[in-house]
Amino acid sequence: MNLRIVFMGSPNFAVPTLTALARFYQVVGVVTQPDKPAGRGRAITPPPVKSLSNTLNLHVIQPRRLSEQSAMAQIISWQPDVIIVTAFGQILRPEVLNLPSHGCINIHASLLPRWRGAAPIQAAIMHGDLETGISIMQMDPGVDTGPVLSQRSIPILANDTTSSLGESLSRIGAELLLDTLPDYVNGKIQPVSQDGSQATYAPMFKKEDGYLDFFLPAADLARRVRALNPWPGAYFYWREQIIKVHQARSLPSEEIPTIQSSPGRTITYDHLPLIGTSRDWLVLEQIQPAGKKTIPGKAFLAGAKDWGSTIYGKPIG
Repeated sequence: MNLRIVFMGSPNFAVPTLTALARFYQVVGVVTQPDKPAGRGRAITPPPVKSLSNTLNLHVIQPRRLSEQSAMAQIISWQPDVIIVTAFGQILRPEVLNLPSHGCINIHASLLPRWRGAAPIQAAIMHGDLETGISIMQMDPGVDTGPVLSQRSIPILANDTTSSLGESLSRIGAELLLDTLPDYVNGKIQPVSQDGSQATYAPMFKKEDGYLDFFLPAADLARRVRALNPWPGAYFYWREQIIKVHQARSLPSEEIPTIQSSPGRTITYDHLPLIGTSRDWLVLEQIQPAGKKTIPGKAFLAGAKDWGSTIYGKPIG
């Protein structure tokens, strides 16, 4: 199929889709975010989509805003038949949405209308959803409000993090797009409007959202740890130092009948550090003390002799 495609995307999630499109279609241009500081050294680093585009010898632009005159002029000059968007990070203005003859198509990591917005994978895990998936949709001026062309669902596994689930969904998104695009262009797919009354919204998380409030149930906190892995990460304070939590699980209070669980109480059980919550215990399996590497909970206890003798206090400010 001789389609002129412009691709818009930035992070690793978008890489499988661009790889698939470049294999089967003519990708005339790529739009991605500007290079940014990354890592401990804060070295200026290109987004993964730019790195892949350079490997594939694709024309790349990196405007801070699509509204920039030079960016719009370049996109217009590419004369796209369709624009494919996934995890791009910018809102498309009407002049972009209306440019291609086949419109703009978005690959969204949820079963719309559930979890519209910037963080659908995190939201699905944090809220205890049993499944999620990919929606291929026509874009309109709203935020993930356009009609749906196709969907594919997968279960959310008990140990899934945003990282692991995102990897699975990124591959499914690429596969589903390849299955959907020919029939869409040929008019064989009838877009289905979303039921706005069933919509939920998943805004971008902030660093402070990773704070673990032990007045919540342990099951909720364990899901938060999974949902915010790798970013922004879950954490709490102990001995006035930040402790990052990379892996945790809930343990029913009935498992330790001799000790009462209360919010913030720290104990050692089965060679692992536990923290009490409003319901059950939170077991810390992989943690990272301030300024140190990630270690198993058991290894942390070797250097925290007073862990089981303290009551957690929520920091002020």
